[in-house]
Amino acid sequence: MQRMALYFSTLENNRIKCELCPHHCVLDEGQIGFCLARRNQDGVMETLNYGQITSIALDPIEKKPLYHFNPAELILSVGTFGCNMKCFYCQNWEISQQVAPTKRVSPQQLVSIAQSRGSRGIAYTYNEPFIWYEFVLDTSRVAAKEGLYNVLVTNGMIEKEPLKLLLQSIHALNIDLKAFDDRVYAKLGGKLKAVQTTIEMCVKANVHVELTTLIVPGLNDDLGMLEEEFKWIASLDKSIPLHLSRYYPNYKSYAPATSVNFLIEAYQLAKKYLDFVYIGNLWDPEYEKTVCPDCGALSIVRRGYDVKIVGLDPEGRCSKCGRKIVRMF
Repeated sequence: MQRMALYFSTLENNRIKCELCPHHCVLDEGQIGFCLARRNQDGVMETLNYGQITSIALDPIEKKPLYHFNPAELILSVGTFGCNMKCFYCQNWEISQQVAPTKRVSPQQLVSIAQSRGSRGIAYTYNEPFIWYEFVLDTSRVAAKEGLYNVLVTNGMIEKEPLKLLLQSIHALNIDLKAFDDRVYAKLGGKLKAVQTTIEMCVKANVHVELTTLIVPGLNDDLGMLEEEFKWIASLDKSIPLHLSRYYPNYKSYAPATSVNFLIEAYQLAKKYLDFVYIGNLWDPEYEKTVCPDCGALSIVRRGYDVKIVGLDPEGRCSKCGRKIVRMF
């Protein structure tokens, strides 16, 4: 479905400039943006993916990954096509790096689907939800009015004004902090500062935030770089959960999977600065469990997506000492 997009300006000769994300694509008549989802049509920017769904499933919320927001729930998860980054190791490249087959749905229909499946929320995920901006904005508003919560799984590449508006109806985000180096981000088609700004704005807005860093051999597997990242996260809030995820070969990347020993070393380093650190894609309960940083009591046990809450009260506090551990909606 095509409709007029938000956040663009008009230029001379029927050209337009997109102002949704930091790329600021300048498009001639008929040209499609870097993200594959926005086009100049007769001097007006239109969105090409409004209501277009490539993927839909009931997922454990831990799969997003969100470990500290409504744990042990299933959430309706949806995605479209396109992305405003070009990661050469993308695990969802079939929908993020090309236009994929879709089915059409309206915001009201999607909310009804969530309700009929017993999901208390909707996660906009699989590809980059910020380039699905208009549909996510409309749907999240309808969902919030119906008492559902909204989750974004995102690379964080968005400008301040559209983010500020969208955050009014978003309750939690997992933001992919791909590296703590501008040069690495340039290789992936992104900008570190823009992602940092997104994280800072979300924290300031008191929206629940968790971060993921996929450690890719030869790209960001540098303990010095990672330590700077850990320090920066701690400067915002040391209780922000961080997921250090294991890379496996995919798309255009053939490097071997990340060393388990390196992941554990990075995990131990991160624990010096942050209260909640996890290793993803390893499936080891030792690095998936949640422990209260104040009293050491076990709060949540995870074995993959088998999740057991063992030490939390109904408000998400440690049942032993009262420390706030997870956010409940």
